[in-house]
Amino acid sequence: MTRLRSFGPLTRTLAMTVALAAPAQAGGSARVELRPLGTYSTGAFAAGGAEIVAYDGGTKRLFVVNAHAARVDILDVADPTAPRLVGAIDVAAHGAVANSVAVRRGVVAVAIENAVKTERGQVAFYDTQGGFLSAVSVGALPDMVTFTPNGRYVLVANEGEPADDYSADPEGSVSVIDLARGARGLRQSDVRTATFTAFNGRPLPPSVRVFSPGATAAQDFEPEYIAVSSDSRVAWVTLQENNALAFVDVARARVMAIRGLGFKEHARPGHALDASDRDGGINIRNWRVSGMYLPDSIAMFEHGGLPYLVLANEGDTRAWSAFDEEARVGGVTLDPTAFPDAAALQASSALGRLKITSTMGDTDGDGDYDRLFSFGGRSFSIRNALGGLVFDSGDALERITAAALPAEFNSDNEENGSFDSRSDDKGPEPEGVAVGEVHGRRYAFIGLERVGGIVVYDVTDPRRPAWVQYVNTRDFGGDPVAGTAGDLGPEGLAFIPAGDSPNGRPLLAVGFEISGTTTLFEIVRE
Repeated sequence: MTRLRSFGPLTRTLAMTVALAAPAQAGGSARVELRPLGTYSTGAFAAGGAEIVAYDGGTKRLFVVNAHAARVDILDVADPTAPRLVGAIDVAAHGAVANSVAVRRGVVAVAIENAVKTERGQVAFYDTQGGFLSAVSVGALPDMVTFTPNGRYVLVANEGEPADDYSADPEGSVSVIDLARGARGLRQSDVRTATFTAFNGRPLPPSVRVFSPGATAAQDFEPEYIAVSSDSRVAWVTLQENNALAFVDVARARVMAIRGLGFKEHARPGHALDASDRDGGINIRNWRVSGMYLPDSIAMFEHGGLPYLVLANEGDTRAWSAFDEEARVGGVTLDPTAFPDAAALQASSALGRLKITSTMGDTDGDGDYDRLFSFGGRSFSIRNALGGLVFDSGDALERITAAALPAEFNSDNEENGSFDSRSDDKGPEPEGVAVGEVHGRRYAFIGLERVGGIVVYDVTDPRRPAWVQYVNTRDFGGDPVAGTAGDLGPEGLAFIPAGDSPNGRPLLAVGFEISGTTTLFEIVRE
């Protein structure tokens, strides 16, 4: 029997959550291919016209966050080749803008941000026709919202971002909404909140970042995305800016533990990166840089009775008017012992342009940088139930996109003709992730926010994933502002299994934030 190492109360809870069996052996391989079927466009460029997507199999409808119009668009996808707008949920009565949407068995949950983002937001519930059912208050800046698999709870990650001038810095939290009464009969007493106040003043794992000026751990932790165990007992929550993972006991609404995600050493073989936008081309190589994973989306799947987590290591920074952590290697002082070749490293064609955090790296406190920490892993990772790293895609995403799009490598998502312009930042920026089973194999779908497109990996064996496909529906010859550049900036991804699909075949729905488009892909077995 597989043993979990000690992790306090978390180990006991997870031991009840999963059957600890030896991993099953994967079967034979079978390739699949994503093929675009149909697209709906809001016509809104770079305004969040299509962000998070959720699908209801009963009505064959997609619910798409349209931040541009402060609503959730309702798309009829009974014919997935021709999605059409049939309604919308206006959230103005409950806040300023919708941030996330989830749907289960005819109930739609929407996370709604307050007009003053540092004040408490709401989660509002609707039927699939857009009719209002109820609303409850949650924490500040409610972001990702999801139903537990058993339907008993709705969870929302309350990001709790500070005001730009840090005049207010609310605590991050995870609200747990109990649906025992049903969505129509909700009361405020049905909401409990898992907070991080127990971690204030306590030692944290060394790779966990708590770094805002004067902030407690509870203020600094910013929950981003949630995955839930198949038995609905445990939730894993990414704390993106903090480079950490939180473990939540759902029924008790309590944060059990925080796990630091460590650092990615770009000096290791297979973990290279292109660090400059001024090196004249594609230059993926090893550097003495430590990447902070800083994951955004997270998804859960099981293998051999054990849960595994897929994380998109996008990277994010705190760059507010009152506090900006961003620096460039060329603009800091490097320790002469750690970096005897500092002058060469700080050239713009080398590491000089790479963005790093100013909050870490001076390990001996003498005012210069002994280590360099960049933003994001430029990869996706698979981790076990306790957050331990099982697999990382290394430099594969940059190499895949370089081979597929050599003239458009590391482009920005708002501008064509922007070759290599994101290399000094976070590269392709893997952001959204979804996992689904097709013909007995399990696949991860990873959206690349900047250059665009979806990368498909077979993750049936979580320790040996295999790349399957990269598809990009962007038109690099079009005009993004005019809406002729195709799909730009994939944000939210939703896998639709064949049994729920409108055409009886597995689909992937993707909201593209920059182009304001929602595209349905058919997943075809080759």
